Amino acid sequence: MEVKDSIDDIPVQDPPGEEFSAADLSWTKFGTTEHHIDDVALIPYARVDAFISGECLNAECPTRFHIERGRKREKGSLKEYKSDEYLQYRLYWCSFGPENYGEGGSILPSRRYRLNTRNRAARPQSMRGCTCHFAVKRLYARPSIALIVYHERRHINKSGFICHGPLDRDAIGPGAKKIPYICSEIQQQTMSLIYLGIPEENVLQTHIEGVQRYCGSNAKVNSLASQYVQKLGMIIKRSTHELDLDDQASIRMWVEKNRKSVFFYQDSTETDPFILGIQTEWQLQQMIRFGHQSLLASDSSFGISKLKYPLYTLLVFDSRQHALPVAWVITRTIAKQDVIKWMKALADRVRAVDSGFKIGGFIIDDPASEIDPFRDVFCCPVLFSLWRIRRSWHKNVVKKCSNIEVQQELFKRLGKIMDSVWSKVDYMDALEELFQDFVDQTTFMQYFKACWVPKIEMWLATIRSFPLAGQESCGAIEGYHVKLKLKIYDDLHLGALQRVDWLVHKLTTELHSGYWLDLYADESGSFPAVKEEYISSTSWHRALQIPDDAVVFDDKEHLFAKVVSQKDSSHTRIVWNPGSEFALCDCSWSMQGNLCKHIIKVNMMCRHRREYRPTLSYQSFEHVLLNLWRKPMDDSFSLDQSMAWVRQMQDKIQRLVEITTSGDIAKVTKNLPLKWICKRGRTFFGRPADSTLALPPTSKIDAQKSAARKKNRKRKRLSRIRGSS
Repeated sequence: MEVKDSIDDIPVQDPPGEEFSAADLSWTKFGTTEHHIDDVALIPYARVDAFISGECLNAECPTRFHIERGRKREKGSLKEYKSDEYLQYRLYWCSFGPENYGEGGSILPSRRYRLNTRNRAARPQSMRGCTCHFAVKRLYARPSIALIVYHERRHINKSGFICHGPLDRDAIGPGAKKIPYICSEIQQQTMSLIYLGIPEENVLQTHIEGVQRYCGSNAKVNSLASQYVQKLGMIIKRSTHELDLDDQASIRMWVEKNRKSVFFYQDSTETDPFILGIQTEWQLQQMIRFGHQSLLASDSSFGISKLKYPLYTLLVFDSRQHALPVAWVITRTIAKQDVIKWMKALADRVRAVDSGFKIGGFIIDDPASEIDPFRDVFCCPVLFSLWRIRRSWHKNVVKKCSNIEVQQELFKRLGKIMDSVWSKVDYMDALEELFQDFVDQTTFMQYFKACWVPKIEMWLATIRSFPLAGQESCGAIEGYHVKLKLKIYDDLHLGALQRVDWLVHKLTTELHSGYWLDLYADESGSFPAVKEEYISSTSWHRALQIPDDAVVFDDKEHLFAKVVSQKDSSHTRIVWNPGSEFALCDCSWSMQGNLCKHIIKVNMMCRHRREYRPTLSYQSFEHVLLNLWRKPMDDSFSLDQSMAWVRQMQDKIQRLVEITTSGDIAKVTKNLPLKWICKRGRTFFGRPADSTLALPPTSKIDAQKSAARKKNRKRKRLSRIRGSS
């Protein structure tokens, strides 16, 4: 936009209506060597009050404006003057600032004293640090014209966040302090329901039921709770991810506003890559709850080609073995020095809450991942998951091969390449045989040679080096990935995919609220429909609902298995290559590249049949045990280490079998060894941990006791006087 250096080049505007605002004017950039460049507009001086009234009626930030500063000149006092010189000057400031008397606010040094004006905003905590202000100059050369200079049009504080009005998250309306007690659980529940699109009537009913548990039932509580839900819904509806037009600046503002939810942040520079680590307090609690002495997993493949920065998710497995996101890392770097930065920051945050936190193992899904950070930071064994390579091969086999019989055989042969890790067959021979037998499948072969042949050796070496995760964990990770894909890519504004602030907004609102509500519904039983959907959200749990007699095996050639549908017994699903992770089903869910319930159920039953090969995860586990058993007897250190590993695995497997097969969990827990823990004492801030509490001198104690006795005698005398009167 062109910058004007003379007021004479700017037209005078007179919008119709009794009142008008800045939105009704066309603004011009004006600046000189002596002044900064600001947005300006010319209006008749007689309509200044109409403009101020219109600005006070801003729907998003209703306010009032007070005169912060004013100056006057006498007519004829200047012999020489410029076009923008004033006859009268007034600086109008939003009544929610400039000082900040809110929580965590500081008084801005804009003036030495507080003006006792009458047109302050009608609210006790009105001073919120708002920086919105403009100046009105009655021009010296043209007294009938007023020059409006808008220095800051947005109602934001000096950190760049909206600080009052319906979009202010920290203060909800004039009656914010009168609203009944709302604990974090009720607030999070209400926000989750609103984010998930639940009708307002249902949200209000659930919210009032929660508030009544603390405040009882009365009309005033219900009315205030209704106002709270309406205003909270308005905030959520009008909130936006775009805090600034520049994405990088917008992320800085979000980080400044949400310090409690950020465990690591590194802005992109010439030497350092962009890294943003997000973990809410609820996610921190779940990581400690479900991650201690258990498995952590990673989904490191989301948005590599579509998003500006890929998303790396850390997952734990809850009581139903569902994958639960406990941390998100947005970055493109996988360098060891960068990974260890945010991973150490995350571990330090968890151990600051629970110093004894320790995980049992870490599941990775990318062979290019650096292993040292996991072992150095978490000091745990590393497992490898096949879900990424299986899903990618499955989707492309179905997409690029139209014949169902070719799909079945091709996917089976791809599985044999994975089997070559523990067999005597060279994987190069298996590849050559694959290329010759399927030479007519040009579309798939072009894709496979371009994308997978250059890195197949790396994948096979990783599979050979690490124990493999089972189907249950693979299905849970894939279930999270599919849900994440549906949530992120359902936005109509696909141009937002290249903005990090949009991704952060999606993760911390809709996705976070969905998982919070799922777990809350499962544990409290408050929302039966949500709980039922949550339980059946993974293929593993859907497979458990299929009875054994619904599966029929091919006893002759062992090529397939049939699964009878539970909804319609006349329909059956065919699973080819049963017993393998690379089995293929003809159901619609499997045809989309997913691990379906029919494959999982068939593979469960194949474990007990000798005619079927064991799964890759079982072969990997067997390979690890055999390597431990083959340690030389003269190497005492290696032998002791191997025996300790075997005994630890045996104990864990034995307890797991007891828990899963026992009908009464109390009988199992009685046999477990007791673990005594010491109760934490009260902490005293500002005092070293090993110091002793110093007592005051004896004379000071006597003086305090004497003062207390006098105070009690005075209270007794007052009570007698009131009683006698």
